Amino acid sequence: MDQFRTIVEIPESDFKISYHSKILMLGSCFVENVGNLLVQNKFNTTVNPFGVIYNPISVGNSIQLLIDNKEFTEDDLNFANDLYFSYSHHGSFSSTSSEECLKSINTAMQSASLDLATADVLFITFGTSWVYELIDSGKVVSNCHKQSAKSFNRYRLEVDEIVRFYKDLILSLSLFNPHLKIVFTVSPIRHWKDGAHGNQLSKSTLLLAVDQLVQLFDHVSYFPSYEIVMDELRDYRFYHEDMIHMNSTSVNYIWSRFSDVFMGKETVDYMKKIRKMISAAEHRPFNPDSESHQKFIQKTISGMEILEKQLPNLSFDLERKVIRKNLQN
Repeated sequence: MDQFRTIVEIPESDFKISYHSKILMLGSCFVENVGNLLVQNKFNTTVNPFGVIYNPISVGNSIQLLIDNKEFTEDDLNFANDLYFSYSHHGSFSSTSSEECLKSINTAMQSASLDLATADVLFITFGTSWVYELIDSGKVVSNCHKQSAKSFNRYRLEVDEIVRFYKDLILSLSLFNPHLKIVFTVSPIRHWKDGAHGNQLSKSTLLLAVDQLVQLFDHVSYFPSYEIVMDELRDYRFYHEDMIHMNSTSVNYIWSRFSDVFMGKETVDYMKKIRKMISAAEHRPFNPDSESHQKFIQKTISGMEILEKQLPNLSFDLERKVIRKNLQN
């Protein structure tokens, strides 16, 4: 049979993710998509404790804040449009109350700093090499928070600039967490406001910088999500209606390639069992009082308990709450 698409060959990872692994993910949309699937499948995963971040400098600054275990104060906040916000964080942390804004920021920061110190693998996804620099402070922001464009200097990072920044940061990470593995990815989602050519220049800058970092450090690797979309999924049926973002079909395909590279057979088998338990918990019976359903519930809870004993980091507490709620309804 003729081959109707090119397959991106991905070398097997020299380490594997399991249900004993601790995973931290920072960056743009790939992190959100794959990270959420890891969370849904109950891997020990922290996703974007600062919210979605797109450019390499902002991602790196976020990592440095976690290394420093930075505690934010009111001096770190800004106020506009009736909201307190941080230029280091996504708008989801903003609040009409400075106390609430700081509470949500510092709670996430403290937890994520510990996560980074104990993580087995850090996934970093770059979305764009364009940055917004506050003119007043010279600081690159993670989010503009709808402030006037006159407040920022917008420019594209150079390859060498990214590499220099991350050489120092990766060395700091190696001291902070000596056994940490780092995996870079480049988001396949296009930043179309820069135009087709501008987007390609931006992505090329990121790809060249990551390639240099992979060559420099043995514990740094690259997962080709960008290439998978550009070559294997080269068709608009894999996109949302905006023709920019990936749809669920493409996300699930990238997830399957991700699983092939980073998960062993035992982990995949556990994942299937866990998904079965989650689906069973979500089942809404016609007759919850029937003997057959009571046996089904007992079997499901028993299966959950067995898996929890086998995998100490695993918890089905949420699913047990769902089961109790369905029985009450």
